[in-house]
Amino acid sequence: MSESRLSVEGLCIAAGRVPLVEGVSFSLRPGHTLALVGESGCGKSVTSHAVMGLLPPPLSVAAGSVKLDGMELLGLSPDGWRAQRGRRIGMVFQEPMTALNPAHTVGDQVAEAVRAHGGASRAEARDRAIALLAEVRIPDPARVAKEFPHRLSGGMRQRVVIATAIAGGPAFLIADEPTTALDVTVQAQVLALLGRLQAEKGLGLLLITHNLGVVAQSAQEMAVMYAGRIVEQGPVRGIFRAPRHPYTRGLMRAVPGALGRKAPLEGIGGMVPSPGPQRWAGCAFAPRCGMALPDCTTAAPPLREHSPGHAAACFRSHEMAA
Repeated sequence: MSESRLSVEGLCIAAGRVPLVEGVSFSLRPGHTLALVGESGCGKSVTSHAVMGLLPPPLSVAAGSVKLDGMELLGLSPDGWRAQRGRRIGMVFQEPMTALNPAHTVGDQVAEAVRAHGGASRAEARDRAIALLAEVRIPDPARVAKEFPHRLSGGMRQRVVIATAIAGGPAFLIADEPTTALDVTVQAQVLALLGRLQAEKGLGLLLITHNLGVVAQSAQEMAVMYAGRIVEQGPVRGIFRAPRHPYTRGLMRAVPGALGRKAPLEGIGGMVPSPGPQRWAGCAFAPRCGMALPDCTTAAPPLREHSPGHAAACFRSHEMAA
């Protein structure tokens, strides 16, 4: 029997005629964590919403494939998507306060997810919801189940969202910036919780983040996105040890100790390009890159493998071996 897998191939997303994401490919298997990394606006969350079939108009998938265990998800009917969301792929949304309905108790919302995916009675769903709240380490879950979201802390709300995401017993979980707006201590607790759930349930985890510290702590593989494209992809240890793209190196130079050296932090000059057809003529990072060649402004470098599983989209990536 073949191994379960979530595969994304050549995914292109557009807003009308304006391309936002182009040619994104990755795969995820149970028990592993892939981190999708990049600045705000690079296309990470849009990609995750496309994988879940949740793109809002006017966004749409222009090309590509999203397969779960060999079954194509793109083009599914609304009923077909509902059969996959939550039951086979769960999602932890970026902002728990907007992901939760302020008019319903958290217990009712988790119970609703249980009933949607398991066909349980109301009493069974209520008991299961309390058990799920306990599973995500919420103290006194029976009491908390009766609370409304605004009465909980940010960390507690995030735990409720995670409980809802795993209610259907999915094999894969997408966590979209799960530590945003949480203090450092609570961030560590949420990451530890996701790690424990992954280990216990064998979840494949797609972790959307801009935090390289989270990547180093939580993921085995990473894909670095810039302006809607993956510019570097491979094992976390290999990329941290020897980044092959100037953008990846720039991100690491902005993080204390990420490149294993004591040096002043460096920012990346310039601005992320606005979405538009013009940016696809060459490498989108070229205007901000100190290593850019004339060819970089006229042709987009392909994603090329330099070592097993480690690829970069840069004409000069061979010069950047550590």
